[in-house]
Amino acid sequence: MMIEIREIGADELEGWLALATAVRPDRAGSVGDYLDWKRQAEDMAWFVASVDGQDAGCALAYVGWHSAPGTGTGEAFVLPEHRGAGVGFELYRELAGWVEERGCVTLETTVAEDDAASLAWADRRGFREIGRTSRLMLDLTAIEAPAVDPPKGVEIVTWAERPDLTPALYRVAVEAYPDEPGNEGNLMDPYETWLSKDMRGDSDRPEATFIALVDGEVAGYAKLSLSSSAAKVAHHDMTGVRRAFRGRGIAGALKRAEIAWAKQAGYERLETNNEVRNEPIRRLNERHGYTVQPGVVVLHDSLAGIE
Repeated sequence: MMIEIREIGADELEGWLALATAVRPDRAGSVGDYLDWKRQAEDMAWFVASVDGQDAGCALAYVGWHSAPGTGTGEAFVLPEHRGAGVGFELYRELAGWVEERGCVTLETTVAEDDAASLAWADRRGFREIGRTSRLMLDLTAIEAPAVDPPKGVEIVTWAERPDLTPALYRVAVEAYPDEPGNEGNLMDPYETWLSKDMRGDSDRPEATFIALVDGEVAGYAKLSLSSSAAKVAHHDMTGVRRAFRGRGIAGALKRAEIAWAKQAGYERLETNNEVRNEPIRRLNERHGYTVQPGVVVLHDSLAGIE
């Protein structure tokens, strides 16, 4: 049996996506989505594994995208009929070498939390859990658009209406990003880099980004991610409130503004991912009717342990 790993280009991404989503449906997206994500990262690569010339799995790796210094991210997906033959190990070894060449000493990966076999496989190879993220879903077809009903003294506007507030949104991000569990060691990008990576991606829309103002001062913002590959599904991308304004109901008003906009725009479902330790946002979503779905386990291993 011969296992071969090869790096692919954008012209083969459609086939790569078919392999990846056959194993992990949450990896769905368009070729355009993945090219845009590569633009947002410092570097990203995609790999395909074959056994005796037959596609058996695939993987991706990236560095410099909301990750701690020295940590690269890699994920491997092996088709069920090819598991147990060493394909996953060879893919992870390829990923480890790729991120190591880019200055990393740790490899981060995710495994579906309801995939007991893959979690056991990772545990046997030295990966250790550092976090867990649940997926939450809101069925928009089952509800009416809520009233935004902001707290007294709070005004909700869109970024499309107030593009002049962009620098103030960055000040919110500077406080909110490191306060999210799991992001504590990540470095904040400079303003222009943040703007390009996090606010001006192909899935970002100023009209779907909502800003909370208190006496004209930006207190927080929330934005949706709208992928061309899922016309009826919108994703919550970021909800952040400056520390001095927390506990006033601002995040709830921003959430309702997103729900109402998505409902009125014809979306049928809203999805979000919440780190299980982020209790305030989990409670907020549950109060607004989101239901918990199986998520992913975040795992780390030192590159020295992947040989």
